[in-house]
Amino acid sequence: MRRRATLIGAGTAAVAVAAAGTGFAQTNQFGHQQVGQITDQGEVISSDQYIAPYGERLVINNGKIMSSSPSPDGAHLAASVTDGGMALAIVDVKNWKVQQLVGNSASANLRIKGNDVGQEGPTYSPDGSQLWLGQSDGYTKFTVNPDGTVANPVAVPIAADGPKHALVAQAVFSPDGSTVYSAVNGQNRVVAIDAATGAIKQSWAVGNAPRDLVTVGGKLYVSNEGGRPARPGDTTINSYNTPVPADPSTAATTTGTVSVIDLANPAAAVRSIDVGLHPTALYAKKGALFVTNTASNDVSVIDTTRDQLVQTIATQPWPEATVGYEPDAVTLTDDGHLLVTLGRANALAVYRYASPKEPVSYVGLLPTDYFPAEVTASGNDVLISNTRGIDARRPTTSAGHGTHDTTSSLQRFKLPDDRVIRSETGKVFTQNGWHGGAASLADGRGDARPVPVPQRLGDPSTIKHVFLLVKENRTYDQVYGDDPRGNGDSSLAQFGENVTPNQHALAQQFGLYDNTYDIGTNSAEGHNWLMQADDPEYTESSAGEYARSYDTEDDALGHQRSGFIWTGAQTAGKSVRDFGEFQQFLTKPAGASWQNLYCDTKNMQATGQNTAYPMVSSSPIPSLNSVSVPGFPKFDTSVPDIYRYEIWKRDFEKNGPADFTMFWLSSDHTGGPPSPAAQVADNDLAVGKIVDTISHSPYWKDSAIFVVEDDSQAGLDHVDGHRAPIQIISPWAKHGTVDDHYYSQITMIRTIEQILGIRPMNQKDSAATPMREAFTQAPDFTPFAALPNRTSLTDGLKTAPSCGVDTPAAQNPAAAPAPSAAVPADKQGLAAQWDQWESQQHLTGADARPDFANPAQMNHLTWYQTHEWSQPYPGEDKVFAPADVPGAYLPSSENDG
Repeated sequence: MRRRATLIGAGTAAVAVAAAGTGFAQTNQFGHQQVGQITDQGEVISSDQYIAPYGERLVINNGKIMSSSPSPDGAHLAASVTDGGMALAIVDVKNWKVQQLVGNSASANLRIKGNDVGQEGPTYSPDGSQLWLGQSDGYTKFTVNPDGTVANPVAVPIAADGPKHALVAQAVFSPDGSTVYSAVNGQNRVVAIDAATGAIKQSWAVGNAPRDLVTVGGKLYVSNEGGRPARPGDTTINSYNTPVPADPSTAATTTGTVSVIDLANPAAAVRSIDVGLHPTALYAKKGALFVTNTASNDVSVIDTTRDQLVQTIATQPWPEATVGYEPDAVTLTDDGHLLVTLGRANALAVYRYASPKEPVSYVGLLPTDYFPAEVTASGNDVLISNTRGIDARRPTTSAGHGTHDTTSSLQRFKLPDDRVIRSETGKVFTQNGWHGGAASLADGRGDARPVPVPQRLGDPSTIKHVFLLVKENRTYDQVYGDDPRGNGDSSLAQFGENVTPNQHALAQQFGLYDNTYDIGTNSAEGHNWLMQADDPEYTESSAGEYARSYDTEDDALGHQRSGFIWTGAQTAGKSVRDFGEFQQFLTKPAGASWQNLYCDTKNMQATGQNTAYPMVSSSPIPSLNSVSVPGFPKFDTSVPDIYRYEIWKRDFEKNGPADFTMFWLSSDHTGGPPSPAAQVADNDLAVGKIVDTISHSPYWKDSAIFVVEDDSQAGLDHVDGHRAPIQIISPWAKHGTVDDHYYSQITMIRTIEQILGIRPMNQKDSAATPMREAFTQAPDFTPFAALPNRTSLTDGLKTAPSCGVDTPAAQNPAAAPAPSAAVPADKQGLAAQWDQWESQQHLTGADARPDFANPAQMNHLTWYQTHEWSQPYPGEDKVFAPADVPGAYLPSSENDG
C-alpha cells in the first residue's frame, strides 16, 4: 500500500488562558493509509488521528465505556458500557481482564432489565459492599461479592417529573454509607437517598443538568453542565424541556456553575460558583476543587475553604486552536502532578501543581487511546478509561465491520518523570496533525490567482457555490462494492448499480472515492461532525442513554461555543440556504402519506404546480431558521426524496443558489413504506436530479457539490465500518479517477471552509487537510444527465398509490432485475414478525426519529429485504426473527442510532 511521509508537529506548547476563537494550521499526514492500519505513528482511526497509547492497554470488546470507578481497595474497576449489548463491566485490575458482564443480553453473566446507563458512575459504597449503576429512572443497586463480581440487582427508582425522567448522573455516598446523594440530571436537582430503603430523604434545586458530585467536609459540590437557571431577559435555548441561557446564533450555553450544598444545614440556600462552560468532572484534594470545563477547554480551581474561584488552567496545548480539546476528567497525584484527560485530543495533559493559588506549570502530554474519559491515580500508578478504545474494531463477524463494532479500553502506567512526558508530547502532536504555521490557514493576501481550493484562507476560489448533500447510513461496500475499479467487496453490496444508477454514473464521471470515513457511529454524532466538525463531549458522553436528547439540534448542551458551519459562513460574508439539515420539527398536513406525496411529485413534474401538501420544517436554533426553507421536510422516511427535490427545484429556479447550500436527503435511511431498495433508489434519483439541475444551470461553471452520508452505521464494510460513499461533483473535480487518499467528514468540511473562506470551528478541522487531490485547475464543464431509476420506487408498498405503481422495467427493459420485496412462502411468518417490529420503530410520521431502531436489527431487516429473504446476514447461517438477532439487545429507542 502506498504511504506518505508524516509531518512531525511541535513538541510543546505554552499554557495560557486564551481568548475564544480558533487558530489556523493544518497538515497532511495519512496519504493512502486505511483505518485499522498500524503505522510508525500508531494505528489509524476514523477521526483523522493515530493512536499509540503510553503504557499497557486492555481492549474491552463490549462497547464504549461511558464512565468508570475503581473499587475502594483498587482491585476492581466498574465501568458502565454501551453499544455492545451490556450495561456494566467489572474488570479485575490485578489480572487485567474483564471478570463479569451485566446487561439484558442473553450472553450477560448477570441479567438486568435495561442497558441504559448515565453519564457518570458507577459508584461503590465506602466499604465496597455495594455498587450503584445510574440509569434512566433511577439506579440499579448491586451487592458486591468477595471476588469483586456483583449480584442481587435491585431497582432504586426515582419518579419522573412530568415528561422529565430522572436521567441520573453521579452518585456519591456519605462517609458512613447510609446516604446516597444523586445528581438527578433530568430534573435539575440533587436528592439524598436512604441507601438501605431507597427512599428520598431530601431534594435540592440546583443548576441545569447536574452531572458530577463530590463531598468535601460537610459540603456537597455539584457541576451543572447547563449552567445557572434562566433569568428574565435571558436568551434561552431548550434542553430537555428546560430553557437554558444560550447564544442565539450558536445556540450554545453561555453559563457554567458549580452548586454548593451545605449538608450540615440542609435547609440552607444552595450557593453557586461561576466556572467555565459545560462543567463536567469534579475532583477534590488538599483544599482545592478541580472542575473540567469541556466547552471552554479549561479547568477551574476552587478554594474549598472559601468557595472562591482562584485559578483557571487552560487545556489548549496547540497554539493554533483554542477550542475542541474537551477536558473531561481530572485527578491529582500525591507528588503534585495534575492530570487532565483531553477527550477529543486522545491525550493526558500533565501539570505541576502546588496549591490552589499558585499557578500551575505545564509539563506536557501523554498519548492515550480513543477518547479518554476517566483518570484515577494511586500513588504514581495511573489508570485511564478510554471511551472508544481502538475504534470500531470489535470482532463480530468475519464478513466485515460495522460502526457499532465499538470497543473501549483501559490504559495503565506508572507516571514517568517530566523528561519522558515532554518527549511524548511530540507524539501527541503528530497523532493529531497539529503542525503549526501552515500557509493554507493563513489569511489571504488578496492578489492570488483563483484556484479551486485556495492555499490561504480567504484567497479567491474558482468555486463560488458549494452544495452539501447529507444522506443517511450507508457503507462504501453497500453501495460501491460492485464497482471493480475500487477497493470493494461485491458480496456486501446491497444497493449496487441497479439500485443506485446515478451514484454509479456520478462515480464514473466525477471519480470514485474508496478510502473515506464517516466519524460518527450514528445520526446524533454524524450530523454534529458535519455541522460542527466535532461531536461535543455532551453527545459523546450521553450515548449510553440519549434520553435527554438524541438529535441535539433541540438541546443547547450539544452545541459548541464556536458555532456551526453555517454561522461561520455568515461570518465570512457568505449567503446560506438550508433544506432540512439540522431541522428538528415537522408539521405535515392531513393526507400527506408516502403514496400521496409520490403522486403529488408526479403532478408537480407534469404540471409545474406547487405541492398540494405544504409542510413546515423548523429548528429551535434561530440562526438556522433564518436561512432555512421551511417547506422542505426534515427526516421522515414517509416523505419521498423525489418530493424533496421538487420543493428544492422551485426555490432554486426562483432564487438561484446561495454561496453555501445544505440538504438533508434521508430516504436511504430506509424503514419507510416502500422496500429498502426502493427507498435507496428514490434517494439516488433525487441526487441525480439535483446534480442534473445544477449542472445544466448558469451556476454550474463555479459550483461544487459534496455528497456524504451522515454516518455509515447501517451495514458492513470489509475495510472498516466507518468507510462510506462520498461524491465530489464539480467542473473543477478530477473526472474519472479512483482516489484512495484517506479522507473523512472533517476533511470534507475543511475543504468547504477553505473554498468559501470560512474560519475553522475547532482544533479538529483546523488540523484537517483540505481535499486538494480531488480537484483540478483544468475544468470539465460537461453537465450530468440524471438516469432513470431501475428499481421500482413503489416496490414493497402494501397500498398502491392512486396514480399507479412505478414500472421502471417497462421504460428500461434492458435493466437487470433489481431486488424485490416479495417474500417467499416459507418466510412469510418470519417477515410478519419483522413487519410488527418495524411498525414500532418511529420511522415515519410526525414523531419520526432517525436511528430509533436497534441498529443490529435494522441492518438485518434491510439485508433480508434486499436479498429477498433468501440469504442469512453475512457471517451467520440462518435468517433470524427480530428477537433472535445477535446484538438485538443493543440500546435502542433514543439510546442509540
